[in-house]
Amino acid sequence: MKMKIKNNIFIRSTLILIIGGMFTKIFGMIIKVFTTRVVGIEGIGIYMMIMPTFNLFITLAQLGFPNAISKLVSEDKSNNKRLIISTIIISLIINVILIFLIFIISPFLANNLLKNKLTHLPLISIGFTLPFIGISSIIRGYLFGKQKMFPHVFSNLFEQIVRLIIVIIVTPFLMKFGIEVAVAGLILYNVISELLSILILYFFLPKNFNIKKADIKPDKHSIKEVMDISIPLTSSRIIGSIGYFLEPIILTQALSLVGYNNNFITKEYGILTGYSEQMLLMPSFFTMAISQALIPVISRAYINKQYKYVKDKTKQACMFSFLIGLIINIVIFICPEFLFKLFYNTTEGITYLKVMMPFFLIFYIEGPITSALQAINKSKDAFKITFKGIIYKLIILFLSCFLKIGMYPLIIAISFNIIYVTVKQLILFNKSINNK
Repeated sequence: MKMKIKNNIFIRSTLILIIGGMFTKIFGMIIKVFTTRVVGIEGIGIYMMIMPTFNLFITLAQLGFPNAISKLVSEDKSNNKRLIISTIIISLIINVILIFLIFIISPFLANNLLKNKLTHLPLISIGFTLPFIGISSIIRGYLFGKQKMFPHVFSNLFEQIVRLIIVIIVTPFLMKFGIEVAVAGLILYNVISELLSILILYFFLPKNFNIKKADIKPDKHSIKEVMDISIPLTSSRIIGSIGYFLEPIILTQALSLVGYNNNFITKEYGILTGYSEQMLLMPSFFTMAISQALIPVISRAYINKQYKYVKDKTKQACMFSFLIGLIINIVIFICPEFLFKLFYNTTEGITYLKVMMPFFLIFYIEGPITSALQAINKSKDAFKITFKGIIYKLIILFLSCFLKIGMYPLIIAISFNIIYVTVKQLILFNKSINNK
């Protein structure tokens, strides 16, 4: 009976996240369509150049707190109110340090590493978004731990609708001041959307969650509990984000050495990562929803030594992710010209898409496997695999640039990383569960 209830909770949570994610993705695609047409290929190129830096700082700002809180709350061993408040205080301290850091390094990063002065202002804009992203992710982590998925879905939808309105009204106005100002605006919109998200999520917290003045004090035990889980959990993400951060830098430096100019690099990098890769990442909202719903369910089952249930649920999650990815990719493969013209008003990037497509079918199962490894306390081992994968990826990227084959070194490096990390993590999971 208990197993049936668990199955129902997992399926219900996953369906809520998938349905909500689908609508969120639709709004996201509408936003992308409008943004692409307003800022053009150059604007998308600049935006995609700074996204690795943005992702790295988001990872550092969150520091694995959402997943750690989700795990602790699902185990129901801690004082949740004290846990959340203590984590938010530590998060804000970390974010203040990160804001100063991005202000200091952005001129060097823009002018010397990315070799594009137009990225400077958007890089500075990243700092202002971090505290809001950090707080909203912590509250989401709590609600995920309680297996309350609707607040996350509702806040995301509202967030995207507001973002769409802002993009439509404000972005054309910002273009009058220059493309770098418009791209900076795309980053700063996160401040408004995340603030709204925090307000919405707060209303879904329990009624006895009222914060008093006496509560605003970090609890050492709660912080230690979170850190003991979050540091190993986030290690893989940090390494992945650092690798992603170094990606455009190494690519720019290496391609410049072999004779490619900065305009070509920015444009083609924008097409590959902003158009082709984003099209292949369309199923990711399904796989992310499945992965997020998996963590609390697997954590609880693993603690109760229900290893067969853990294995079956992980297989089920991987199968769902793969089938969804396969169906969407078949649709993309059949009519890529129509989809590219509809979303991006161009057909540039279709060749890149077709080359990468087979490898992304493997990528879709990586998320559920990673979540399962986190839930069974194998984060450190997963981190080692991710770390090696990133090192190999960057070495391959750098060396293959000297073949003078344009952007294809990046495709080779991404594809190798997907195969290596996914296969190694799958072997690790099977070995960990089969030995129980």
